[in-house]
This record gives sequence, C-alpha cells and structure tokens, in this order.
Amino acid sequence: MTVAPHESRVLIVDDERNMCELIETDLRLRGIPSEWFTSAQEAIEAIHHQDYDVVLTDVRMPGTTGLQLCQQLSQVRPDIPVIVMTAFGTLETAILAMRSGAYDFITKPIEMDLLSITLKRAMEHRRLTEQVRLLESSQQQATSFGEVLGQSPAMQGLYDQLEQVAHSDAAVLITGESGTGKELVARSIHASGRRSEKPFVAVNCAALTEPLLESELFGHVKGAFTDARGERRGLFLEADGGTLLLDEMGEMPMTMQVKLLRALEERKVRPVGSDKEMRFDVRVLTATNRDLETAVTEGRFREDLYYRINVIGIELPPLRSRGADILRLAEHFRDRFAASENKPVAGFAEGVAEKLLSYSWPGNVRELRNVMERAIALTRYDKITLEDLPEKVRNFQGGTLIFGGFDPAELVSMEEVQRRYIKHVMDAVGGNQTQAARILGLDRKTIYRKLKQDGE
Repeated sequence: MTVAPHESRVLIVDDERNMCELIETDLRLRGIPSEWFTSAQEAIEAIHHQDYDVVLTDVRMPGTTGLQLCQQLSQVRPDIPVIVMTAFGTLETAILAMRSGAYDFITKPIEMDLLSITLKRAMEHRRLTEQVRLLESSQQQATSFGEVLGQSPAMQGLYDQLEQVAHSDAAVLITGESGTGKELVARSIHASGRRSEKPFVAVNCAALTEPLLESELFGHVKGAFTDARGERRGLFLEADGGTLLLDEMGEMPMTMQVKLLRALEERKVRPVGSDKEMRFDVRVLTATNRDLETAVTEGRFREDLYYRINVIGIELPPLRSRGADILRLAEHFRDRFAASENKPVAGFAEGVAEKLLSYSWPGNVRELRNVMERAIALTRYDKITLEDLPEKVRNFQGGTLIFGGFDPAELVSMEEVQRRYIKHVMDAVGGNQTQAARILGLDRKTIYRKLKQDGE
C-alpha cells in the first residue's frame, strides 16, 4: 500500500503485487488516489473502516474470488460500484460478474486509458446514486418555507432562520448571489409573519435614478417637480402595516442613504415638495448581491445605515452548494412548465441528471428555471434529453485547482499557490470578500490588498 487510507478513493484487489503497484502508479499520475490489497479478505476488512468510491478487483484469486467479493459487497456496501478485471474476457465471465453485483468489467491486459475512463464513470455513478438516495431519504425534513423550496442541509439551516425572523419586526438584510431567490425569501418572510394580511411592496433601488427613487419611496405633492401633476403616496405609505422590500440595496446613492436612514430612525417620511412628515408602520427588509461590509470599508456605503438594516442577516446559499436540491428544483420547474405548455414531459433521459448536478450554475435558481423552461419548449419527447440542454450545460467541465505536476520544473511557489487558491475561493463565493475572508481565515483587508496586487 502506498497511499494513506484517508486519501484513498479507489480500492484495488489483486493477488499479484506487481499488478497492484502498476495500476496504483498509473492512477496516481492521472490524479486518482488508490489503495491496494492482495487478498479479498484484507479488502473487506479495510472497507469496514474506510470509504471508497469504487472497488477494482481481479476475478481469480486464492481464497475469496473477485466474484465472491462482489457478492459480499452487494450485501454490506451496495453503494460502492465494483469493476471486475479478468484475463478471460468471455461473455460467460461478464454475465457471472454482473449477476454477482459488479458495475462493469474490464479485460486483461489492462488498457490504462480505458480503465481510467471506466473508473471515473463508476465514481460519477456512485455520486449520482448518492444524490438520489439523499433525495429519497430526506422526505421527513422540511421541503419548503413558503415558496422557497429545497431539502439540502444548507436550506434546512435557512428554514430555521426564516422561522425565527418571520414573527419578528426586526430589520432583515438578505444577501446572496444574483438568482438565489432573495425576493422570494422576503415574500415568504412576509407571508409567514403577523403582517401577512397587509401589503407586501418591493422596489428595485438600482432601477431608478435618485430623484425618482426618493419620490417612489417617500411620495410627492402636486407641483413638486415638472411631471408632478398630482399627489402621490410613496411606497412606505403604500406598504403601511405590511412589509417593504428594498432590493439591490447596495446600489443606493450615498445621498439617498442619508435620507433613508433618517426615515428609518424616525419612522416618518416627508414627501418630496412637502413640509409635513407622515408616520408609517412598515417592516423593512433589504436585499443585495453586493458585499456591503466591504462597501462600508471602502466608503461606498454608510456604516450607520448598514447596522440599521442588518439587525438580522440572512445569507442565501448558491445553488451549486445545495447538492440534490438541483434535481428537486429541476423537477419542480420541469413539471410546472410542462403543465403550462400542455406537454406530457415527466422525466429526464439518461445523463441529464448528471449534467445538471455537475454544472456550476453561476446564475443560480434563476438560471436553472430558464434552462428548464427552454428544455420544455424544445423537447420532442416525453423526457428531457441531453440535446434539450444548453451547450454550456452539456459541455461543462468543472474547475480544477492545479498547482503543478510531478516534474520539479512544473512546480509553483507558495506565493503562487496562495494566489491561485484565493482566486479559487473568490470564484466559489461569487466575489464576496467577507465570505472569502471567513473561509481563508484572513482579514478582509488582506484579501482586498492581494486582489489589487493581482489586478483582480
């Protein structure tokens, strides 16, 4: 054995030590860690203490054979796919291997390129099977909060937070990448709280110029400006008794931030052109995909306003971190659009679920919804096929963090390793420096400085 057990992903079993070492060395050069044993009994013992993605075993071995090992594993660890190696590549051997529970078989002499492809396919099969298992076993968990759907651990934690804040009047700042469903969460908070019978009003702070935004929020009197032909109640008054969502809060101009802060502190608004103030009773929720902590540090957002709107902070997880929720949401959107288009589409063809799970979803739930709507519009079958998915989803290759090979000339400095890893983490968190700082254990200012040095 040449790899520590906690690093192992592939378990090789062959009574010929030279064969084990040959395969282990080749797989290591391909970036596939492995561990090997020369008997099935040793392998069974190791499986009781260590998890593996796939088992690669010879058929003919002294004592317990490879087929008997398949049978035992199918009983104690049916989740681990087994690939059988045999020098007797007959149809009869293949049938026996499959009947014994093998996932696939490969003939000797081993073609290493083919073996690598077979192993990776088996690993993907196990990963997908695990996602389906989680999907089926999580039925007892909360599946939604209001209109927010999902059963992943990340969403379970979110539901706990939403349950606690729904019945409060505290200001909530909802953060998350674009497309994660911030307005949907805000609506669900409103619908689950004591203000649910009153209005829910939302405004996009990035969509309006400062004068229009002030008029939209606070209202105006007749003649306040050129087009003010009549009096208008602002959204604070329209939402009186209910909830007001200020979306894209990070885009609000600084001068408007001052006026908003005053309104929130005094619970009064003064319509544009008026000398009278009017009281309001509104729960204010805010949302942004910006890193407001960094914006405060850089002087682009008022610190006093930040603390006023961020009494409770709720961070929405990106879709790529929600595991099997990707399939749950895909099924939800598939069924919804199939019904609206009156198409009898009720499933995914082979390979579609794998592609959906593998894709990084930079546009999050909004992008997934768009992909499913497109697929329903295009499909000619009763299942969504690979051809119905956009090319970027079909051909997506996951990012790999590469530090160099085994050639000393390819190895990089520790400074370069740090630079690449910081960029990798920043990509993973959608550019949120505050979140990246928590993951990296670095001060946010340090990350900002390093990014500026690298021209990011």
